Amino acid sequence: MTLSFGLGLRTQHYNDFLTAPQPVDWLEVISDNYMVDGGKPLTMLDRIRADYPMTMHGVSMSIGSINGLDEDYLKKLKKLEQRIEPMWVSDHLCWTGCHGKKLHDLMPLPFTLEAIDVVVRNVQQAQEVLQRPLVLENVSSYVEFTSSEMTEWEFLSEVCERAGSELLLDINNIYVSAVNHGFKAEDFINGVPADRVRQFHLAGHQNNGDYLIDTHDHPVCGDVWDLYIYALIRFGETPTMIERDANIPPLEELLAELDKARNLAYSVFPKNVPLAKGA
Repeated sequence: MTLSFGLGLRTQHYNDFLTAPQPVDWLEVISDNYMVDGGKPLTMLDRIRADYPMTMHGVSMSIGSINGLDEDYLKKLKKLEQRIEPMWVSDHLCWTGCHGKKLHDLMPLPFTLEAIDVVVRNVQQAQEVLQRPLVLENVSSYVEFTSSEMTEWEFLSEVCERAGSELLLDINNIYVSAVNHGFKAEDFINGVPADRVRQFHLAGHQNNGDYLIDTHDHPVCGDVWDLYIYALIRFGETPTMIERDANIPPLEELLAELDKARNLAYSVFPKNVPLAKGA
């Protein structure tokens, strides 16, 4: 992998990317927002894609669904993938609805052998359509299942091994779940296979004292920055992005936060620091 730094593309920043070059290596788009037949979203996407590499990140594949994946959804996802030719395609390791009803939330799975069978089957179904590995993101959680038979990192590792999928590690989500459930975030990072990690997310959360909520509406906090450094040391030069989904600030603020990620990564991998002009 190559060390690189991206942002999530949000409608508030369309004009910024259209009117001037911005110091980002790539942009991540929410797949579900562009799985349409036409209109302004696709027009804007095409214009911005002409200048920036992209990745696709989904929020409603429902990879943990016991009823299998929606074939129409996968066809639309494939169509979008062929349109923008992303570097990779990701979605969340969770379930998002049942009996045809969407919950519009990322619901955690029990960490059981039975759930692994379901997820592996669904990942393989998606990968057959996409003809590429699916990248799975760990979600934050607020409850634990008494039926769980293993840790989350053991669950993730087994899914990747059996399905041939990859991982998008959301560093903030690891931290949120670690605080909420009382495990060590470092154990999670040490427990997943390094050769499967494709990307990092960095985001903020809401601190409610005894528990945290993954709101993605705050800047990255100090403890998550520390965990990011730990992850860089463990996994090496990994593409990283800042993810903000609410209380979205001007682009300049997100670029400043991305600069912090870049500078921290350069402190771990100093050979990547760009040479000054004329050096």
